[in-house]
Amino acid sequence: MLYLTVRKHYIMNRFILTLATLVLFTMSITAQRAAVSPEYHSAKAKNGDGAYSLLRRYKLSDQSCNVRHFYEINNMKANQPLHKNRDYKLPVLIYKYNGKSIRSTLGISDLQKAIRIKSYNEQVRKDKLRKNNFIVSKLLWVPYHELYCIGNKPTPNKLEENTTELEVTAEKNIPSPVSNTSIEAKPHIPAANEVEIVEQKLETIERIKTATPKESKIKTLQLDLFGKKYRDIKVVDNSLHNQVFYIVSGHGGPDPGAQCLDCKETLCEDEYAYDVALRLSRNLLSRGATVHMIIQDDDGIRDDRFLKCDSDETCLGKLKLPRNQKLRLLQRTSAINDLYSMYRKRGIKEQKMVSIHIDSNTKDKKMDTYFCYYKESKTSKALAQNMQKTFKKKYKKYQKDRGYKGRISPRGFYILRNTMPQAVLVELANIKNKNNQKRFLLHQNRQLLADWLYEGVTGQSI
Repeated sequence: MLYLTVRKHYIMNRFILTLATLVLFTMSITAQRAAVSPEYHSAKAKNGDGAYSLLRRYKLSDQSCNVRHFYEINNMKANQPLHKNRDYKLPVLIYKYNGKSIRSTLGISDLQKAIRIKSYNEQVRKDKLRKNNFIVSKLLWVPYHELYCIGNKPTPNKLEENTTELEVTAEKNIPSPVSNTSIEAKPHIPAANEVEIVEQKLETIERIKTATPKESKIKTLQLDLFGKKYRDIKVVDNSLHNQVFYIVSGHGGPDPGAQCLDCKETLCEDEYAYDVALRLSRNLLSRGATVHMIIQDDDGIRDDRFLKCDSDETCLGKLKLPRNQKLRLLQRTSAINDLYSMYRKRGIKEQKMVSIHIDSNTKDKKMDTYFCYYKESKTSKALAQNMQKTFKKKYKKYQKDRGYKGRISPRGFYILRNTMPQAVLVELANIKNKNNQKRFLLHQNRQLLADWLYEGVTGQSI
C-alpha cells in the first residue's frame, strides 16, 4: 500500500516536472524568436490621408510592393480608404540591433543594401518620425522592400513577373505613350489602359525603348490628339530625355467643373483646362519628354474664343469617366501611379504631375494664377515655388505696373495626396470674373499660360 502511494506521488511529480520543463522550453524558444523576429512599425493616419500619402510620409511609396504589402498586413483591399487617428501597420520591420553592424543584425552580406537601410533610419529621424537613432535605441527600422521584394532596384531592361493591382499586369496590345522615340515616327496616342474600377487592376503601356540624346534623330512627331492644325510637333532637342510628365486637365466627362452660366456663351472649366493641358504637353514633347495626357478628348487644340462644352472625355483614350467623383479621382490617380511604378523600375526618377484647373469665385473677385501643393511633400512644395517664381518673373517683365499676387497654397486635394510623382495643382483664373476670362478665352493667352507652365515645371525657357 505504501509502495502504491509513493509510486503515485512519483508519477505525479514526474508529470509536473515534465510539464514544467516543457513550459520553460517553450518560453525559451518564444523568447529567442522574439529576439530575432521583427515587428511592424505602426502609425496613425492623419486627416485626409490615403495609403499613398501615409507611405510617402515614411519614404515607402516609391516601391509598389510596399503598397501591396501595406494592404496585406492591414487586411485591407487595394485603394480602401484610411480612417483618421486609426493605427496602421507600415511595411517597416523593426529589428533589435546587435550593436555590431546592420549586416550581422540582419544576416545579409550586401553592403549597398546596408548603406541604404542606414540612410533610411537617418532620414526618418531627420523627419522626426522617430526619436532616437538605431544605435542608441537598439531598434533598426528596415523597409520591407529591402528584404522581401525581388528587383526592388530600378530595372530598366525587365519588368517584374509578379504583379499586383498597382503593378504592371500586361504589356501586349497596348500602344506606346506620347513620346519621341522613333525616327520620323507617327506614334499612336496612348490608348486606354484596362482599368477595372471594382478591382482597380491596371494594365499599362508597353516598354519604351528610349534613345539617348545623341542617338535620337527625330525631327517631327505627328500626333492626331493635338488636332489637324497642331498635329505636327518639331522636336527641337532632347533636353528632357528620360523625364516623364503626367498632364491632367481637371474634371471632364460627366463633370464640367466650374462654369459661367450667365456669360455670353456657357464657359466650362474642363474645356479650357484641357486646351492649356494639350499646349503644355506639346511644349514638353518638343524637348524630348515622355508625356501622358491622362484625360483625353478628340477636340484637339482649338483657337476658338468659346470652346463648346461636351462630356466625351476619357481616361487615357478609351476609359469612360465614372459618374461618381471618388471613382473618377481613383481612376486617374491609379493610372498615374501604375505608370510611375513602371518607369521607376526602368530607372527613370524625374517624374512630375501637373493638374490644371480654373477656379470659381464671385464675379468681382480678380485672381492671379496660383499653385497648390501637398502639405506633406517637400518636393511638391518646391515645384509649386518654382512655378510661382516663373509667373512672378513674367509679370514683372510684361506687366511691370500691375504686379503679381498669385500664391502657393498647401492643400489636401485627393490628386495631390494620392499620386506618387512630384505633383502640383494649378488654378489658372476665376471663370466668373470678366477680367480674368481674357486670360483663357484668347487662344494666344492660353498658349502663353502653357509656355509659362512649361518653364516653371522644367526650369527651361520655351
